[in-house]
Amino acid sequence: MSEKIVGKPVKSILISQPAPSDQNSPYFRLAERWDLKIDFRKFIQVEGVSLNEFRKQGIHPLDFTGIVFTSKVAVDHFFRLLNEMRIEMPAETKYFCVSEATSKYLQKYIVIRKRKLFVGERRVMDLVPYINKHKGEKFLFPCSNVHQRELPGYMEENNMDVTETVIYRTVDSDLSDLEDIFYDMICFFSPSGIKSLYNNFPHFKQNNTRIAVFGKATANAALDSGLRIDVEAPKPNLPSMTMAIEKYLKENGQEM
Repeated sequence: MSEKIVGKPVKSILISQPAPSDQNSPYFRLAERWDLKIDFRKFIQVEGVSLNEFRKQGIHPLDFTGIVFTSKVAVDHFFRLLNEMRIEMPAETKYFCVSEATSKYLQKYIVIRKRKLFVGERRVMDLVPYINKHKGEKFLFPCSNVHQRELPGYMEENNMDVTETVIYRTVDSDLSDLEDIFYDMICFFSPSGIKSLYNNFPHFKQNNTRIAVFGKATANAALDSGLRIDVEAPKPNLPSMTMAIEKYLKENGQEM
């Protein structure tokens, strides 16, 4: 990625996620309002583990009474594996979902009984009060090969029965075609995205490129990589990346 011209305002942004399917996405409104070129590109890809790989972990889903889901991807691959094993979870199984969006997505696969569904606000640790009320359950934590252990670590420290199982992997996307393309701002949403940047471009220099991050773990990964963070979300009154970017543009005197 080439060096930035000093003093140039933010006119191009690379979002390290797939393009939104909703034409009313706030990213499109942001681009129109500020006359920005916003491109979308997945920095990471998800690959589900095979049934044979899953079985080698010695996990038997029917042995568990509580399932913890931290993403829609985890929901998809968990039920894919159940389908391949030709089994169904019992009706009394309890499900703990990190957010309302994840809980609604779960209903794509099963009919939910309210007394069996527990939903956090957004952060994984929001599930702690529900977990504590059901600490006698045998919990399964479906996850990727790269994940935060904050919740399972807490559960282990409190002598709860929790088992982590890798059901999908996060791998780097090939970004070689971006080598000679410059963006004024790059937005990251996970530590894996930052890892992919450096795996693709080991000699990447930030110079005057603005770096935007979403989430504490992503911010920590950026700082650990020696990056300067210019935009950070979520924060009070700035729950989304688009709102944080717009605040940055306003504070830096960019004209609409």
